[in-house]
Order: sequence, then C-alpha cells, then structure tokens
Amino acid sequence: MGKKTIQIGIVGAGANTKSRHIPGFQAIEDVEIIGVVNSTPASTEKVARKYAIPQTYTCWQELIEDPEIDAVLIGTWPNLHCDITCMALEAGKHVLTEARMARNLAEAQKMLKVSQARPDLIAQIVPSPFGLKYNQEVIKLISQQYLGKLREVVVLGADNSFWDYSKKLHWRQDKEISGNNVLTMGILHETLSRWVPPTERVFAQSSIFEPQRPADHSQGLVDVTLPESLQVVTRIAGGANAIYHLSGSILFGPGLQIHLYGSYGTIKVHFTPEEKLYVGHMGEEEMKEIQIPKEEQGHWRVEEEFIGAIRGEEIVHHTDFATGVQYMEFTEAVTRSYENNEPVTLPL
Repeated sequence: MGKKTIQIGIVGAGANTKSRHIPGFQAIEDVEIIGVVNSTPASTEKVARKYAIPQTYTCWQELIEDPEIDAVLIGTWPNLHCDITCMALEAGKHVLTEARMARNLAEAQKMLKVSQARPDLIAQIVPSPFGLKYNQEVIKLISQQYLGKLREVVVLGADNSFWDYSKKLHWRQDKEISGNNVLTMGILHETLSRWVPPTERVFAQSSIFEPQRPADHSQGLVDVTLPESLQVVTRIAGGANAIYHLSGSILFGPGLQIHLYGSYGTIKVHFTPEEKLYVGHMGEEEMKEIQIPKEEQGHWRVEEEFIGAIRGEEIVHHTDFATGVQYMEFTEAVTRSYENNEPVTLPL
C-alpha cells in the first residue's frame, strides 16, 4: 500500500514553477497536483491543459478554500507572498513559497508568526539555487580551516540584465511588486549566509541611471523604483569585511560570484554560466578548480524536501521561514542604509 497522497494546489505558474516545481512534484510518488490558478483565466486554462491539472479556480482565495488541497505552492511575485501564505497556513495548508520571502521585513515577520502558530504545518521558501552543487564541499573546506581566519568577502552580481533602457519595466524594478530586494542581492546573500557568520553592520549606496522605462501593460513611461546599481560594505561577526557589487546596467560584468579570502587560503565560487569551485592555499602559485564526483555534489531537491518534511521523513534545510526572516532583515538594513545615507547595525 502506498503512502497517503498529498494533493497540491498551485497559485501562480510562472517560468520557475513550470520548469522546476511542476515536474518536481509530478516525479514524486503519491503526490498529485490537483489545482491551479494563474494571473488570468486564459493562462490558468493553458497551464491546466499542458500539465493535466484537473481543477482550475477563478482566484487564489478559492483555491485555498478547497478542502481537497493539502499543500499550496506559491509561484507569484513577492507582493502576494504574505497574503497567500498567511491565509493558506490559517486554512491548515502546508506552504512552499517562491523566493524572495516577501517584499519587506514586516511582511516576512508576519509570515513567520503565522507559521509559528501552526507548528504542525510545513512552511518553506524556495531557496537560492546558487551554491547547492558545492555547498557541502565549501562547508567542509571551511570547517577544516582551509581559509584560516576569514578576512574578506566579495559578492559579485553584476551584468547587463537591465542595460537596455528601451525594454519595458521589469517587475524586479518595481518596488511595489518586488519589495526591497535589489537585483541579485537577496539570492546571493542567502547563499553566502550558508558559509559565513551573520552580518553585524551595513553601509550602502545606490544609483538609478535611467529613471523611467516603457510601461509593461500600458502606454508611456513609468518610474524605475529600485536601484540599477548597488554597492554594500559590511562587517561580519568575527571581524571580516565584505563588499557587494550588484548591478544590472554594466557591459561585460563579472556575473555572479562569491569570494572568501582567509589568512591561509581563498575559495571562489562562480555561479554563471555554470557553477564552478576554485581554491588556492598558501604556498601554491595559482588557484585550481576542484572537481568532486557527481554523487557527492548537491542538487535541486526542493519539492522532494518539502514533501519529505510534510511526511515527517526529514526537516527543511533550504529554506525555512526563520532563515528567510534573517535574509529579509539584511535586505531591510541595506534599504535603510542607502535611503538614509547612513550605516545600519544588525540585528535591527
């Protein structure tokens, strides 16, 4: 006899939901996606037909109220994460919400509070995929004192994603939708937080080079309300310093990388175009790429972990709500710093 079938409802079937979450859930035994609601009736019907999802809804509230649904996947933009999460948890549904956790710290804290009132339910955030491949290897190197004492960290997330100003405003440039998360700051900081101690202090500056862009769903121009360029200087617990270079408006930038510099050695992880791990130790003349067997590499298993946690077979490692609030607090501190032109101490 198989396990009790877990029935999933999907709110928001965007690119990541279709490429990762739907195939991920459909590959798990005794899991069924039984309902979906998307941004429009037409897109809802299209997703339902393509992925053989039997039930559609006119609004997300209707999906949550369906007593047949055990767990809700939230694949919407961040502006809806808090409302949908809280209603779903209060209705007795497990929740897996797309990152970023919420638009701001207040929403994230509300989500955490509601989840804590229902400890019988799993509340999980889709994690940063960066670093999953070599996460355990980096942790092992650090635990073995490969770095020695951590001295400096460099976080790079700079490319030409938003360089072309003739393109329509992207939702990640709209603070009302995306919230305080700027560019790849949140996703890279979440990855870094797996490897280094907490941040104690931040100082940030930002720029918007082109203040308006063509509107997405209407005529004319609209304001860009999130920075196109962000630099953050931080102090990490234990005394190390960190620099974040984040931009969507430069040509031939470094892409996405994290560098850890210590008294004995250096670790660099490159995330684009594919994840690679480089190390260099004192006494060596150059850095080398580390190759580890495929069976020892980490990989995407978000849907599997969510279902395993619901069934009591494992716990959520990437990413629970408490961890999400921590990266949302960092995001909040950075926002306050560049808006007020002053350093901000953490925790807030």
